[in-house]
Amino acid sequence: MGDEVKDGTYAFTAKLDVGSSVRSCSGALVEEQWVITAASCFADTPGAKVVAGAPKQKTTVTVGRADLTGKAGTVADAVELVPREGRDLVMVKLAKPVTGVAPLAVGTDAPRKGEQLRVAGYGRTETAWLPNRLHSASFTVGATDGTTVGLNGKSESDVVCKGDAGSPAFREKDGRLELAAVNSLSWQKGCIGNEGETREGVTDVRVDDVADWIQQVSSRTLLPRANWSNAMHLASGYFTGGSAGGQRHMDLFVVWKDGSASLYRAADHHDRKYPFSREHKVANAGSFWTRARAVTGGSFAGDGSDGITVRWSNGKVSTYTHLDEKGVHDEKVLFDPAPDSYWKRARLITAGRYTDNALRDDLLVLWENGSVSMYTDVGTKGLKGWKQLHDADKSWTNAAQLSSGEFTGKKTADLVIRWKDGDTTIFPGVDTDGFHGRTRIRDVGSPWKNAQVLNVGAFAANVVPNDILIRWNDGNLSYYPGVDVKGTHGEVQLVG
Repeated sequence: MGDEVKDGTYAFTAKLDVGSSVRSCSGALVEEQWVITAASCFADTPGAKVVAGAPKQKTTVTVGRADLTGKAGTVADAVELVPREGRDLVMVKLAKPVTGVAPLAVGTDAPRKGEQLRVAGYGRTETAWLPNRLHSASFTVGATDGTTVGLNGKSESDVVCKGDAGSPAFREKDGRLELAAVNSLSWQKGCIGNEGETREGVTDVRVDDVADWIQQVSSRTLLPRANWSNAMHLASGYFTGGSAGGQRHMDLFVVWKDGSASLYRAADHHDRKYPFSREHKVANAGSFWTRARAVTGGSFAGDGSDGITVRWSNGKVSTYTHLDEKGVHDEKVLFDPAPDSYWKRARLITAGRYTDNALRDDLLVLWENGSVSMYTDVGTKGLKGWKQLHDADKSWTNAAQLSSGEFTGKKTADLVIRWKDGDTTIFPGVDTDGFHGRTRIRDVGSPWKNAQVLNVGAFAANVVPNDILIRWNDGNLSYYPGVDVKGTHGEVQLVG
């Protein structure tokens, strides 16, 4: 196939060695622990059905190593196969995650006739039986149907050979590469050992219409890989392009005990068991996030993209109007602390939609003395829109966590508080006039006394933020979708 690839280029390309020299194939890393390739690579005989589960023969997968004689990248065993019914596609789970290699994004646009795609693989070439280097070539999309796409090499050397089955065909879109198809068949004209073949053409399997399935499968291992006992702060929001009622739900921002931070991008599918699709490390251990004492997500810019507000250990208060896969952006310092900043006494904060506008940009603050304040329209007013909602009250110092949500259908958002004794209460329709009653959804002494971090987001139906996510004191993670005035309606276990 085509030309040799330089080290570090198309590092997501995988080489699969099935059995003891039985066959080899190519593939693509689409999540840290999942590779996609052709299901036929694992078939006992041509056309045989591939059964889900552990591979029948030991399979070794190499990712991130353009030169197979080198030591770059990761080598891992394949431990599970998840074939796609009706397609020559299979998802391959690795025994360990691949580090240092960015997975290839999966495109959702159908290949177009005349479109240029690049293919990368480890198969034979015109002159080499077992090349030790990754090759790539350019192809033009020909005929397409509901499940497959035909490819034609741009030159005589642009061919797909034995060992290239499962190789990714990808395009560049918006400055990034994305998977368009996976190789299934080739006449292998021009390949060594197949010199008499005169027929041309390559058949790939489309992935654009099964992107949700790929994401759903690869999401299985995402959350359990982390040690959630170390999750100190959680904040939800539409950080990566989602919106209420849209395909993509709310994302989750996590600050870890060591000062690192992660952004878990929301899934585009609707499987409640796997609400997130990818982790983006946005800060390394020891970063400035070690100084965060309270974090909340909200819509502070008014441009459809959410950000976060942070209370720091020295009493400084910041709003970052945007948060994405690269980290936080556009910091606005809301309060620059004096040596004895009273904002150090802000114990819990949450942003919600507590005024007439549609933005989740009103900040509720629970102070050490049990008083509660609201700061309206933080995105435009900063901390000038102050309103006292509740005077100092010793009983309110027993609040362990609080978060904003929309559970009751009121004109403004609700506040949920988990008290130290396990009692959990919803305050409906909080506004600048204060609180208007309360509804208990967990009794005193309930297991919710073991909740260490509580956050509300739109992770399931994605209409309003009414799903309560909890990190428990044993390191488990679960959420309660569709909480309303009648309480919770079942728990979805995410980790543990």
